[in-house]
Order: sequence, then C-alpha cells, then structure tokens
Amino acid sequence: MRRLAISVVCVWLAGCSFAPIYHIPEMDLPAKYAEASDPVLSQIPAEWWTSYHDDDLDALIRRIDVTNQTLKKSIALLQDSRAQADAARAAYFPTAGANASATSSHVSANVVGRSLAGKTTPDRLIGFSATWEPDLFGRIGNAVDAATSRVQANADDVAAVRLTLQAEVATDYFAIRSLDREASLLRQTVDAYSSVLSMVTNRYKGGIAAESDVAQAQAQRDSTKAQLADLTLARTQLQHALATLVGEPASTFSIAPHDAYGTQLPEIPAAVPSELLKRRPDIAAVERRVSAANSQIGVAKAAFFPSLMLNLSGGVESSGLAGLLTAPGRFWAVGPALAATIFDGGKRQAGVDSAQAQFDAAAADYRQTVLTAVQDVEDNYSATSLLKEAASSQEAAVQASQRALAQATDRYKKGAAAYLDVNVVEATTLTNERTLESIHRRQLVSSVALFRSLGGGWQAKDGADAQTTNVDPLATSEPATPEGPHSKR
Repeated sequence: MRRLAISVVCVWLAGCSFAPIYHIPEMDLPAKYAEASDPVLSQIPAEWWTSYHDDDLDALIRRIDVTNQTLKKSIALLQDSRAQADAARAAYFPTAGANASATSSHVSANVVGRSLAGKTTPDRLIGFSATWEPDLFGRIGNAVDAATSRVQANADDVAAVRLTLQAEVATDYFAIRSLDREASLLRQTVDAYSSVLSMVTNRYKGGIAAESDVAQAQAQRDSTKAQLADLTLARTQLQHALATLVGEPASTFSIAPHDAYGTQLPEIPAAVPSELLKRRPDIAAVERRVSAANSQIGVAKAAFFPSLMLNLSGGVESSGLAGLLTAPGRFWAVGPALAATIFDGGKRQAGVDSAQAQFDAAAADYRQTVLTAVQDVEDNYSATSLLKEAASSQEAAVQASQRALAQATDRYKKGAAAYLDVNVVEATTLTNERTLESIHRRQLVSSVALFRSLGGGWQAKDGADAQTTNVDPLATSEPATPEGPHSKR
C-alpha cells in the first residue's frame, strides 16, 4: 500500500506545472476600419501579387525563396530554434554512459599503517551509468513548452520576412516601371521642346521673335534633359536595390525599360480588425513569444522545489584481465537522490520576478504590435481612397493644361501672345503630367502596402496541427499559432 501511495504521488507530481494558465493578451479592437470605404475583394489570394497580372513581377517574387539571403538567415534561425527545442525535449529521457579503464597505482612504502604500502596495484574496469530526472514539478515540461513556442514564433518570423520582401520587390518594381513611363514622358517632352526651339529660332531669324524667346526655349529643353538624367539615376539605384532583394549582384542584374502602362490596380481587399490576429505573421510571432514567456514563469517557480535524480551504475572490475568477466568482479549501485536549495539569498524569487516581468514586456509588445498593425491598415485604406480621388482630379488638370498649351502655342504662332506665355503653360503641363504619374505610382505602392498590412496571403492555422515544429520554411504559408490557451501537462 505504501508503494502504491508513493507511486500515485509521483505520478501526480509529474503532472504538475506552475506556469500560469495561458491566455492570449486581450485587445479591444473596433468592429471595422474607419478608412475602408469601398472594399471589394473579400479573400486575398495566397499569391497576392498575381492580382496585378504582371508576369515580370511574378518572376521576380518567385526568386525570393531561392536566392534572398535575408530569408535564408530567417530560415536558419528557425532551424536553430528547432534544434534547441529538441535539446529541451531530450531532458525527458535518461542519460546513459559507459566507461572503461586500465590503471596501475603504487602506494608509497613510507606510509605507515597501509596494507598496500610499497605495492603496485593494477585495476581493470568496465562500467556503465544512467541517470534520470522525473519532471516532478514541470520544470522540463515548461522548458519544452517555451522552446516549442519559440519554434512557432520563428516559423512566423519566416513568413513575416517573406511577406516584407515580397512587398519590397513589388514596390521597387512598380517604382521602376513608373520611372520608365515618366522617362518616356520626358523624352517626348524634350522632342516637343526641340521642335518648339526650332520654330522659335526660325521666327527669330525671320525677325518675328526676340532673341530672349530662343534663350527661353533652349533653357526649357535643356532643363528637361537634366530632369531626365536625374530620373535615370533614380531608376538605376532602384534597379540595384531590386537586384539585392532577389539575391543577385547589382552588376549583373538589369530590367529592360518598359513604358507601357499595363499594370492595373487590383480590387481593394476587405477585412475587419479582428482578422489581423490570424492574418499577420508578425502578430502571430509576437503572441508565441508571449506564450514562451508564460512557460518560463513555470520554469522559474519549479526552482523552489527539490529535484529527484534516479541513479544506476554497474559493471565489472578486477586487478587482472582473467578475472574481469567473472561473477565476483561484478559491482552495481542504484538509488534515488533528492536535492533541494534551502537558502539562496532570494535568487529564486528574483528569477520568478524576472520571468514575470519578461512576460509583461512580451504582452505589451504584443498589444503594441496589434495597435501598430491596425494603424498600418487604416493608413493604407486612407491612402488608397484619397489617391483615387487625387488621380481623378489630376487627370482633369492634365487635360486642361494640354488644352491650354495647344491654345497658347496657336496664339504664339499667330503672333497674338508672347513666348513667355507659352513657356509658362509648357512648364505647367509637364508638371501636371509628372504629378499624375507620381500619383499612379503612389496608388500602386499603397495597394502593395495594403496587401502587406493585411498579412498578404498568409493565414493562421487553428487546432493542434499549429503546434507542430515540423514545418516547411519554404512554404508560402507558414504554420501558425493556436487561438486558445497553450496546452499544459
């Protein structure tokens, strides 16, 4: 009966955990986004960038998983966290070892009172030993839980890094294409200004125009050429940045100019703030670190209780080889060892306080990440809506300035207006056209930012399969985190 009672107590203690019951930190989120005016797309595709229907962009983003070094580093950190989790899990099992030795020892003949004084004694030994620590108070279990949560957090980090890189590639690519269109506009403008310069020069030679008109026309053309050179520099630098993102030396990477406006804005995705908790990998990663910090509290509290070690050793030992494997040469020892700290000057309590403070810090980090994510989405919804209005107004401005330019040029040809009037209208027209292209570029960039702020095509998994550490770091969607309390033994 006593043995049964002891066994029951040991089993009960082995199921103990002093970690607090884990709950995801609470957040009060609004029911909807204030700036989301006319969302259409209810489901974001896993490969969200295909919504732009641009084959060149698709090819660039596919290269990220193969050659981007930042993503490879993130995957290596995930593999490291898996190894650490395996190391923590190994503490559940006994540790066994073996040893063999062949020694000879000689005792000084000047030692009084020893039977072996002045003699040489050989010793041959083959032995083994095993130790096992039952997880009586959950120290090992909570350490494994913490390590598992960190693995899940690192898996989510891989997804977050991948999403960020995809968005950066799309942003740089659209900026390059926009600069191509703007460069084409400037080249057309330079050609137009060159034609105007020829006309003004001929009028000057004919005594109709003043020399200052020629100087103004030439200055305007040359200034536009300078703008084209500056724009070319900006494109070159963006191309170099894109090369680094796809993991290729900038010296060997190039994107052929393409000024056709083929990229169309995708539909605006619809979402509610509460979905961010499942759709943003960075939020999922921070939440898993809160769970890991919660488990560390249990590890710290377990230090107040004794640890039990079960020890077993045995083998054969003899002075000569002949008797080494005989029955009398056997030896063994088995028994438990209980160890507890009685006084440590408050070290263990300080450990608990530290673990609790780290949990509070992780929870605050989680809440701040959620708040920042909501702000990010609101900003991009607002930008998407307002830039659409700005584009409509700017298109009207471009059309009006083009009509004004045609009228001013016609009046100048008829001698009814000074060239200065034409010069001013030409500058205004070019500014309006470049502003319109800038707005189009910002529309594309804000739509990419909106996809990114909503989590792209990533989606958290629910249920027990989210706990697994055997994830494929190169998968498009990384395993996610459980919605409910973290399981405890």
